[in-house]
Amino acid sequence: MFVTNLYCPKCGNTYRNDSPVQVCTCGSPLLVEYDLDVVKSVFEKEDLSSRNPDLWRYRELLPVKDEKNIISLGEGMTPMLPAGKAGKKIGIPNLFIKDDGIIPTGSFKARGASVGVSMALELGVKKLAMPTNGNAGGAWSTYCAPAGIDAIIVMPKDAPNITRKECAVSGAYLYLVNGLISDAGKIVAKAVKDYGIYDASTLKEPYRIEGKKTMGLEIAEQFGWKVPDVIIYPTGGGVGLIGIYKGLKELQEMGWIGSKMPRLVSVQSSGCAPIVKAWEEKREDSVFWENSETVAFGINVPKALGDFLVLDAIYKTDGCAVAVDDKEILKYHKIAASSEGLFMCPEGAAAIAAAAVLRERGWIKEDERVVLLNTGSGLKYPDTVNIDPPLLEPGDSIAFVQ
Repeated sequence: MFVTNLYCPKCGNTYRNDSPVQVCTCGSPLLVEYDLDVVKSVFEKEDLSSRNPDLWRYRELLPVKDEKNIISLGEGMTPMLPAGKAGKKIGIPNLFIKDDGIIPTGSFKARGASVGVSMALELGVKKLAMPTNGNAGGAWSTYCAPAGIDAIIVMPKDAPNITRKECAVSGAYLYLVNGLISDAGKIVAKAVKDYGIYDASTLKEPYRIEGKKTMGLEIAEQFGWKVPDVIIYPTGGGVGLIGIYKGLKELQEMGWIGSKMPRLVSVQSSGCAPIVKAWEEKREDSVFWENSETVAFGINVPKALGDFLVLDAIYKTDGCAVAVDDKEILKYHKIAASSEGLFMCPEGAAAIAAAAVLRERGWIKEDERVVLLNTGSGLKYPDTVNIDPPLLEPGDSIAFVQ
């Protein structure tokens, strides 16, 4: 609508956005640039009061030109929940959880899928392919169905069974690989080259990030255009963190928020922490993490294409990166449910565990307002919780210990 061009954040090359474009000739992801002077002349905060509570309420800051191409299932404007009980346990009374577990397809991946598939439709794409750890594949398959676009999905054989079924029932062409998402990515790359299929891999098309940035726009709106002190994000490919930063920078340029930027925190598992290691070593990019493994399957990404953008956002906001082990993830997974009634995905639980670590270190102060992202529903990870309740026979009494 108000897009000027696509641009490379690494070498500065620019591209038109009226035909399918993947990555820059230098190999870097491309970002969408808007004429923000024009946007702010036609789009005001007050306009939002009469708009639907979904991410397309920010349509002037999204790339689709013709609204008939928008594929939406009502995604976005997820609740910002005060988490006082969980916050009290870790010494952060002003703790908030933005819950994307209630979004269509049960994960925040629906944001990127809605905008990414809408743009694919607008650009005339008939087939697309992507590797996935599960949720992105489920989301893109779901949104491709009403768009009439064939989705080719390749995921590790250990991906959650529910996301496999989500792809299959949506009519996608589903393949499993005996390996990691990085192995799935190589298979997709070969198919893209051999058959000329549109590559919807993370950051190999410019529009998924535009859907993810709406998390940042919503956070700002939900706090009355005053940003929190800290935003904690579980990081695999890192598109959400990059998007949040991009969205908040655009709001700053439009004068909708002040000069303050939240400190952005990238959370990873100690079993797969390439971003954390790079940040600790003050690197600008990461190194492939060998033999990665974690219960938080969505952040099991050994090497992200946009790692340099994740690290740049952390550095420029005086943020940090922190790793937590699976034991802590499962501990806070239970705490979130038992204290806040939130059946979070393990990635979201990793964010609470990271908040506890950072508070203990003094990096987060007691009076600071902290937002963490729950990126999906725990219902998509039924095997995360192991239970063995007593079995009763008809007529038995309950032995309840008070």
